[in-house]
Amino acid sequence: MAKQEIALNGRTQKIEVHPYEHHTRYYETDQMGVIHQTNYIKWLEDARMDLMEQMGLGYKQREQMQIICPLLSESINYITMIRFDETVVIETKVVKYDGHQMNLEYTILDKETNEVRATATSSHCFMNRSGRTISLNRIYPELDTTFFECK
Repeated sequence: MAKQEIALNGRTQKIEVHPYEHHTRYYETDQMGVIHQTNYIKWLEDARMDLMEQMGLGYKQREQMQIICPLLSESINYITMIRFDETVVIETKVVKYDGHQMNLEYTILDKETNEVRATATSSHCFMNRSGRTISLNRIYPELDTTFFECK
């Protein structure tokens, strides 16, 4: 848990970044009774959106600013199986940011045992609604500061 203080839209606010938690559901399992791998991708998106929301850059805010953040690549390393009725904690970190792109790392942990169940990475770029790549540090310097604070 990291405490951050940022200035966004002219006001200072404190941010505490908390990991995302997910309680597994029965419909997420496969015939073997373990979580199907396609669900991990959904969980990563949920964790990423949760992080962005905590940073003050949720979907609603980005929609208003005409910023989209498409996925460029994603990779998952499955370590141990996750089953129905378990709770996982997904720690999400911004590991690289240059104004045009960001790279994230995820660690999926068993909430009860703290055992690492999977690790993942994703890369994203920033674009305007027309599909052109944008530089946050030039267009929205306050957002640029936010990313460096959370790195």
